[in-house]
Amino acid sequence: MNKKITLLAAVLMLLTSILTFASAPTSVDHSAFDRLLKKYVNEKGEVNYKGFKKDEKEFNGYLDVLSKNPPAASWSKNEQMAYWINAYNAYTIRLILDNYPVKSIKDIGPKNQVPFVNTPWAKKFFTIGGEKTSLDNIEHGTLRKKFDDPRIHFALVCASISCPRLRNEAFMANKLDAQLDDQGSDFLNNPSKNFISKDKTTLSKYFDWYKGDWNENGKSVVEWVNKYSKTKIGKDTKISFLDYNWNLNEQ
Repeated sequence: MNKKITLLAAVLMLLTSILTFASAPTSVDHSAFDRLLKKYVNEKGEVNYKGFKKDEKEFNGYLDVLSKNPPAASWSKNEQMAYWINAYNAYTIRLILDNYPVKSIKDIGPKNQVPFVNTPWAKKFFTIGGEKTSLDNIEHGTLRKKFDDPRIHFALVCASISCPRLRNEAFMANKLDAQLDDQGSDFLNNPSKNFISKDKTTLSKYFDWYKGDWNENGKSVVEWVNKYSKTKIGKDTKISFLDYNWNLNEQ
């Protein structure tokens, strides 16, 4: 009798596992976000926030899908990365809409802001998989920590002019590498983001703030610049960094 009960319990556990796996989404459909980005973001990456407000029902529907369907271990690396990059950019837009009109994302929250404590990025204002989380959690706790791909810095957009261009399409797993490389090329060859010459180069503060990321795995800032920049620099090129413009990336 005990053997039969044990066998029955094992079969039930197996069936439960199979049903759970079968019901779990293999990925998330980002097409709704893709439509909104095409509609309200121009080729310069400037955002029509008023337009997003008009389509809040569809936008919130997409955020609800993200909230209820966090990446599973069975997802591919690209599916997971695309999810988290889209989530970061989408919830950044949501944060701006929640406080609109605003001149800068840094105007959201207390005047005296402490990094990782009370900044807009540290605010846990949304839920993913039933857990309250923040933009910092996505960027530093997940993307930088888990995937070790500095190209995410070309893709995450914090609603500011000095950020990389907000792509007017969603990131998709099946073309993620091409999208990230395109973001890198666009960012490095935009003279308002990075001014590059052979003798003297002025780079985005990203290359200063995240220098540890760019110098990992035997690579260097120079190598990353030369991978995407039309103008190449050398080890002896003098490098300085631009001041960061936190004004809103609004049309």
